Amino acid sequence: MKQKSKQTLSEFIDQTYGTKGNKRTTFDKGFAEFKIGFLIQQARIKKGLTQEALAEKCGTNKGYISKIENDIKEVRLSTLQKIIENGLGGKLELKILL
Repeated sequence: MKQKSKQTLSEFIDQTYGTKGNKRTTFDKGFAEFKIGFLIQQARIKKGLTQEALAEKCGTNKGYISKIENDIKEVRLSTLQKIIENGLGGKLELKILL
């Protein structure tokens, strides 16, 4: 049986969108927003929480959590902090890379 070569997400993105240029810049902007929703969803699942349970813990509603996870709605930093800390029991860390 032939084994598939393992490629990291970073390698796939570089191969598909390049490392520089308009195509990569456009991708990076959209990916950052998508990534937040995906990370929240994965953390919620890991904690064994439904969207409704997470929403209740952080003072919002299921629909809002769903929209964030599905990249339909942008999340404010203050709300993101409540979701991470109050809802998931985690800690939000931000980093600026120059």
